[in-house]
Amino acid sequence: MKNIYTFTLFFIGVELLNANTISDKDTSMPKKKIVAKQRINCNMTVKYLKRPKRVDKFTNILTKGILYGRFRTNTFIFDAGSAGEDHHSIGIGGNLIYKSARYKGFSFTSGLYTSQNLGPTNKEDLGNYRYGKDTFSRYAVATEGRDGMTVLTQNYLSYKKSRVELKIGRFLLETFLLKSHDTKMIPNAFEGANLRISTIPKTKIQFAYITKQKLRDHENFHGVLSYNDDTSSPYAKWRGNDDGAMHRGLTVSRLDAKGIDDRVIIFETQNRSIKNTKIRVGYTSVPKLVSSLVLEGTYKFKFENGLKVKPSLRYMEQFDDGAGAIGGSNLKNNTIGYNNPNSLASSLLASRVDFIYGAGSLRFGYSEVEDNGDIIAPWHAQPTAGYTRPMSGMNWYANTKTVMIRADYDLPKDTFLEDIHLMSRYTMNNFDDRKPGVTSDTNIFTFDIIKRFKDNPNLLLKLRSIFVKEDHKIANLDGSYKVDPSYNALRLEMNYLF
Repeated sequence: MKNIYTFTLFFIGVELLNANTISDKDTSMPKKKIVAKQRINCNMTVKYLKRPKRVDKFTNILTKGILYGRFRTNTFIFDAGSAGEDHHSIGIGGNLIYKSARYKGFSFTSGLYTSQNLGPTNKEDLGNYRYGKDTFSRYAVATEGRDGMTVLTQNYLSYKKSRVELKIGRFLLETFLLKSHDTKMIPNAFEGANLRISTIPKTKIQFAYITKQKLRDHENFHGVLSYNDDTSSPYAKWRGNDDGAMHRGLTVSRLDAKGIDDRVIIFETQNRSIKNTKIRVGYTSVPKLVSSLVLEGTYKFKFENGLKVKPSLRYMEQFDDGAGAIGGSNLKNNTIGYNNPNSLASSLLASRVDFIYGAGSLRFGYSEVEDNGDIIAPWHAQPTAGYTRPMSGMNWYANTKTVMIRADYDLPKDTFLEDIHLMSRYTMNNFDDRKPGVTSDTNIFTFDIIKRFKDNPNLLLKLRSIFVKEDHKIANLDGSYKVDPSYNALRLEMNYLF
């Protein structure tokens, strides 16, 4: 393990030197221009800059395809404060993705991902990992003593004609409530079918039918809204949807007893027909359990001095189609303080205003959840993301109000600091003091540094820090106090695309 870690540090160092320095002996030699086949966007999704072309012969499907690679490391350091154990984890891995050429509209994509935790990780400590657990599979550690995980995360068939594409199999997905959320080692992925239509001018339409999901720290695909409560194994919960936002009352046994197969049906559309305006509408449904309708609008004001002001508004209405009677109104099975303990009907309102000027921007965000049921969102597309959710954490419990301030700045170009992006957020979460099933109020501060390289667009470095402090102690109805949610954490990520 020590040799692997040494190699990783050496690899990073070599790439930094290649990107930033040229020795005196090389000053007369032209720099080798690196052509990028892919690029990581600011939300950590990969955009393919070069794709396989169409071919006229079936035998050229494989020979004319393109192989994409990614080498990745993640280091996590977690200071648990007074409510847990400090820990750290180091993941090294990446992925290989092959996209075939397209023949008569058909092609396929396969993507193998791996993360090897430099541990070792002890079985007894698995319950303490709140941060960095996505570098390994807790189930694999507990049952096999294996610190690494490798999984065929993408494997789908595609048919594309004109501006319509249908995918069937395993794929990454980006919607209001379902996302790949590729901020750790292996992304969140889904199985099913996905149809994207862009034939209408300035309009995008998406349909999806999802049968299974694979969380970032899992090797297996499992139910999308079912918590594994198999009593035959103490580690069974780590083979179902055990996401932090998963409703623990919607168990496999309860759904099986009612003959419910958890599936997700999605319809979303986006339109830019009105100048400087983007409108999004999304409908997500898990039949016989829960559904939601999301409306979002953004408008951009442009001023002569270069200032841009972008107000945005998001409204989400959640409909209880049976999940509340099965699991209750609280995600953690504690319905004390809820107006209707057997209902998940609820709504969420979020707003923000962005002020953008030159290399800097400032955002003011606010969100408020109705005092009814908690919002169901265990698919890694947090309903408050982009408005009031900082790095990590949940703020969509019933009767939660949040205020956030965010500042971004790109450091000056043509200096040794160029291609560095700074981002900082300060968030105040006001949770319901009457509900012991939710956390105490918190103040959160985050600071991120993202470094790209002009001469090496394939390399990305990212340093993130978060400081969470309990605002004040809250007593439960039985006189006990809520657990102190305070912690500090640091993460360092390196991505190299090839």
